[in-house]
Amino acid sequence: MKKARYSDTQIMGILKQAESGVPVSELYREHGMSTASFYKWRAKFGGMDASMMSEMKALAEENRRLKRMYAEMSMQNDLLKEILGEK
Repeated sequence: MKKARYSDTQIMGILKQAESGVPVSELYREHGMSTASFYKWRAKFGGMDASMMSEMKALAEENRRLKRMYAEMSMQNDLLKEILGEK
């Protein structure tokens, strides 16, 4: 899995700086990020605090795990139906 270049606290710090009035173009140069990254973070994490951000990431991880479990169970169910249908 790809390691994130910026930690959650760094992202929150950058967004707080932008909210406090620091020009966005200055943030790009200072932190070495792209404009797309900033606007993606703002759309995703804007208005959140650190606890909400970590809770959202935990829920996303749980959702990914549950989707994988469902896919495996669905595949097993299809295989059982196929085996029982042949006999």
